[in-house]
Amino acid sequence: MNILPMYKKLAIFSKNSDEAKEFSQKLNQWFIENGIFCEVIEKVEDLEKESIKSIDALIVVGGDGSLLIAARRVSKYGIPLIGVNLGRLGFLTEINKEEAFERLQEILSKPLCVSKRMMLRAILKRDGKEILKIDVLNDVVVNKAILARIVDVAVYVGDRYITTYNGDGVIVATPNGSTAYALSAGGPIVYPSLEVFILVPICPHTLTDRPIILPTIEPIKIKIVSKEKDAWLTLDGQEGTQLFYGDEIIVKQSPYYTYIVKTPNKNYFDILREKLNWK
Repeated sequence: MNILPMYKKLAIFSKNSDEAKEFSQKLNQWFIENGIFCEVIEKVEDLEKESIKSIDALIVVGGDGSLLIAARRVSKYGIPLIGVNLGRLGFLTEINKEEAFERLQEILSKPLCVSKRMMLRAILKRDGKEILKIDVLNDVVVNKAILARIVDVAVYVGDRYITTYNGDGVIVATPNGSTAYALSAGGPIVYPSLEVFILVPICPHTLTDRPIILPTIEPIKIKIVSKEKDAWLTLDGQEGTQLFYGDEIIVKQSPYYTYIVKTPNKNYFDILREKLNWK
């Protein structure tokens, strides 16, 4: 293997499945045989330990969900992420399992080529107090509970009122998240290196409510105006908390970025054609 001297320490994070764990061990053994130190991380909490700060790149084995987990925890350190896809779609985990060893050798034999992706910072305020703050890569979603008929959310840009959405909720997505939940809700595909907010109502009761692309200069504020306890805040589709009447969710651009390593000889439009079955 021709690995440049700059890559002194790598780490592998795998999702919690037998297939991912087995493949991660094979990958680790391959690195060891080629004289590269590599640590296998299986516990999410271990992504935040002190030693992570010193790694040159994190290889994520799993699907896009696994990469989102890693991004929320290591992006503050500026660590590049290399995704190996064992899942179904794999917009973020570009490398297929069958080609992993070949592609990794190709990627690590030269300085990393990365795509810089903006993140969102979500702040939940209740009774004027900040009770939650988290940085996410894909989206911040306010949606109704399973049995609720409708949820009402008032949306502002800065202090300027936009409208009150009546429906299943609202999504604030990054361009990276434009191919996730926002796409299913009728939002546009936005080139992932752009820095904008994508505001998408979910099944709005008023048919004239449409997605809006907004600059990141001012934060988006979402206020719960439904008095019933029927709303939830979901972050990257993985972490969530119940919302109550009067709660405010402030979404701004995070100071952190996620750096995703690009696969040689494959561009974003190649990935779109492959994943969305475009001709």
